[in-house]
Order: sequence, then C-alpha cells, then structure tokens
Amino acid sequence: MSTVSDRAADGDRAADGDRDGDGKAMGDGKAMGSGEAMGSGEAMGSGEAMEDGRATGFGETTADGGAEGDLRVSDSPAGRLQSLFEGRRLTPTQRRIAHSMVRSAADVPFLSSVELAELAGVSQPSVTRFAVALGFDGYPALRKHLREVAPAEPAADTASYNEYQQAVEAEIENLRHLAAVLADPRPVARAGRLLAASRPLPVLGLRAAASQAYGFAYFAAKVHPDVRLLHEGGTMLQDRIDAAVRAGATALLCFALPRHPREVVDALGYAKEAGLTVVTVADSAFAPVAKVSDLLLPAAVGTGLAFDTACAPMLLGRVLLEAMCDDLPDAQARLEQFDARAAVRGLFVE
Repeated sequence: MSTVSDRAADGDRAADGDRDGDGKAMGDGKAMGSGEAMGSGEAMGSGEAMEDGRATGFGETTADGGAEGDLRVSDSPAGRLQSLFEGRRLTPTQRRIAHSMVRSAADVPFLSSVELAELAGVSQPSVTRFAVALGFDGYPALRKHLREVAPAEPAADTASYNEYQQAVEAEIENLRHLAAVLADPRPVARAGRLLAASRPLPVLGLRAAASQAYGFAYFAAKVHPDVRLLHEGGTMLQDRIDAAVRAGATALLCFALPRHPREVVDALGYAKEAGLTVVTVADSAFAPVAKVSDLLLPAAVGTGLAFDTACAPMLLGRVLLEAMCDDLPDAQARLEQFDARAAVRGLFVE
C-alpha cells in the first residue's frame, strides 16, 4: 500500500463520472473480506444509535433507540474518521469502505479512489458514490477534507521488516488504537456494571472466539459467583441461554471474531428476545453482531498472517474484567481466598 507520498490526482480519473458497471460492486448481504456477511440496515459508527435501537461502537442504546450519555470520539485519525460516518445510513458496501478507512486511517488521506476501492474490495464507482453519500461533490473533495481533519501521524519505517515483524507491528498499531478509544472509559465502565450485576453471567464465544471467552470466564470465575461459559454451539446453546435467564441472568457477554458464525448472530438475537442485555467484544463496530448487541466494544484483529491475531480483543477482555471487579465489592476477598486455598493445595509451582 502506498502511504504518505502526496499523489494528488493519480488514479482519480473519472472520480466524479464513473460508470456503475465496472469493478466488483458489493450488494446487500454479500460476504465481507474477513468472511462475515453484512445485512442491510445494520448499525455503524462510534457510540451512535440507529433508529431501531441497534447499538454500535463504544456506545449503547436506550429502549427508544437513543444513545445514552455523551460519548466522545477519540482524538485520533481513526476517531476523527469515524466521527465523519456518524448519523449516516450507509449501504453494506459503503460500510465496508468506511471500515477499511478506519482501519487504515493514517494512509487514507493519500489514497486515490482506485486505491481505496482496492483496499476495501469494492468498485471504484462505489467509492465515488460513498463520497457523495457523505455530502461531498466527489472523492477528491472527500480526500481534501480527510487531509484537513485526519492528517497522517508519523509512522515507523517498516520497509525492512519481514512478514513476521510486520504482523507484530500491525498488532501494536491495533493496541494503540484501542488505547485511544479507551480515553473515554465510560462504555467499559458501563459494561463492567452490567456484567457484575448479572447472576449468573453467561459468556459466549464460538469457533475463533472460543479461546477469548474461555480466558475471560476462567478469570471472571475467581471474582464473580456464577460464570457460565458457552463455547460450544449446536441445539443446546439456546437451552443454556434459557437456563441462565431462569436462574436470574440479566446480561450476556459475547466475544465475536471473524469469521463470524451465523450461529453467534442467531444466539445473540435469541438472548435479546429472552430479555438479556448483550455486551459484545467484536473486531469492528461494523461487525454483523452489531445489530444484535446492546453495547458493542470494538478491538481490531491482525490480518497479516494466515490466521487472524487477536491481541487487542484479548486485552479488551482483561480491561472488562478490571471494570467488572470494580463493581464487585467482594472481588478482592474472593481473590485472597483463592490464593490461600491454592497455597494449601500446592496448586502452583513457586
């Protein structure tokens, strides 16, 4: 990918008068690059609420669909970019473009429309239509605006890095973005209160996200009186959600990573219908689970290796644990009790 060289017009020929037929335009519900399908009318953005009350980003919705609280967008290139998309009802193809722009916020102001189309995996006319949907005359006007509101930040010279080092650098960038988003701790604090108050607390994660759910549940069980891990799908999954609701559960935590299993989306929809408040850690505010989540906390995954890496989602899970402990008054006592019993049992090698 080209980065900070200023290619003012390269590749922007016909940016404002493209024909609709060329390229590989994405339709409603077509598969995303990471394998997840975006349904029409899903929510997007950072902390915004859609008209039907679906939640997205680092934010939550109230029963009437309004956003609760005054959630600030982080003052970073990605945060400023994401604020540009707030309040927009975008098509699935346009959400795909927006997601790609947020993921590559430092480079986007210097990309031509053709290069952005290649980055997002859409047609070049789709990029032009996207710019118009945002209220600009065409892509050149959008790019000029991006250079003013989301200037590139100095980046490390990674040209000499091998593919393994580049994957690590990409994860470091994901963690930096997560740190910028956490500048506003209120959504995570809200999630911590919801999880702490739920007795029992079901924790869902299937396939690629199963390890994230297991790790959270393992540590949460040391401070929370009743944690129920849901890491296997099948016909029993809804039964276990029903059992948790009958036992008094009020919230469910889900880890959702690409490729997103349809079963996870279905399970979250079922949980919401059963009355549970759904808190989701996902790879993006544009993930398909957004439409069935009350509070979605995004943390990007790395895609530079054959299999995705999930350092940021894992760290966000630990941050959620910390927030939950803050709302469990006996958390410290439970930890001390566990340590005392572990010492008696000789559980760990010192």
